[in-house]
Amino acid sequence: MPPPPPPPKPGVIPLGPLGLGDILGGTFTTMGRYWKQLFGIAVLMYGGALLVVVGAVAVALSATHDTLQTVFDSTNDEDPPWDELWTLLISFGAVWIVAMLSMVVATATIMAACPAVLQDAVLGRRTTIGAVWRRAWPRVPAVIGAMLLPWLVAMVTMGLFMVSYVVLIVSFLSQDTSGAWAALGFVAFLAFVPLAVWLWVRFSLAPAAVVFESQGPVAALRRSSQLVQGAWWRIFGITVLASIMAMVAGYIIQLPLTMIGALTSMPGMAEAGPEPGVGEALVAMGSYLVFILLGSIISQIVATTFPQLVTGLLYVDQRIRKENLAPVLAEAAADRY
Repeated sequence: MPPPPPPPKPGVIPLGPLGLGDILGGTFTTMGRYWKQLFGIAVLMYGGALLVVVGAVAVALSATHDTLQTVFDSTNDEDPPWDELWTLLISFGAVWIVAMLSMVVATATIMAACPAVLQDAVLGRRTTIGAVWRRAWPRVPAVIGAMLLPWLVAMVTMGLFMVSYVVLIVSFLSQDTSGAWAALGFVAFLAFVPLAVWLWVRFSLAPAAVVFESQGPVAALRRSSQLVQGAWWRIFGITVLASIMAMVAGYIIQLPLTMIGALTSMPGMAEAGPEPGVGEALVAMGSYLVFILLGSIISQIVATTFPQLVTGLLYVDQRIRKENLAPVLAEAAADRY
């Protein structure tokens, strides 16, 4: 008896249950065919976020220039006044908040753009940056809402670790008996890690559901939980593999740019002298900061785009396996002709 014919492949994946090779191959093919749409929106969002952060830093530096100069001019035996340190903390704390909000919006937009691109890539259709933007941007609030719970759990987990670490160091240096609190914090951290990982995987398909099905945040979380059920370990393994691949690629991209920035900044640092002022130090390190930011943006684009495309294809795969989506996709692909 001859083997059954292979499933049709109008786009980047065959319209059947996907293996690991199909998912990774489909991801690379999507990045190759739709790089303008993916990277165009990513550069737009992360570049815009960078401009917002640079503007906030410029405002903070302008407002606290005299305070910074006073703090830098303080001798080793003289502590800077607390009110000046408080002013710096408030100013740059506000910059940090602006940076975090900008990054959340930029990342959520890319998380919405990847499924929007896959809607066309799976069917083999062409698309434009404008078309992807029109589908993705209205879904950004829902994506942020859907990812809020996993993000909060991850932040609580990291917060417990950081607080426990600080308490442990302080108690060690002061020879205090508060080390028990640090131990309790580490126990809580270890308890939260499995919960954070479980929620991360269980709700990992929510952004795709938000875009593919126009679901709201709560409905998308329920939808993701339904699709992940029975395939948690498989989705966990593929998602972790994709994240590791993206991290390695980002590091490979960022390392040479960091080295180039360090080399180009050496002449400026040498001319600035052993005790440069705040302005001189910033000018001398200008090229280094530019290359650092460039490497960070490129690596962040890769680290966000690649795993989200993998997650989007996992969403399609789960619907093919559980809901027999393949005939619907084949019919939609045939309609484009």
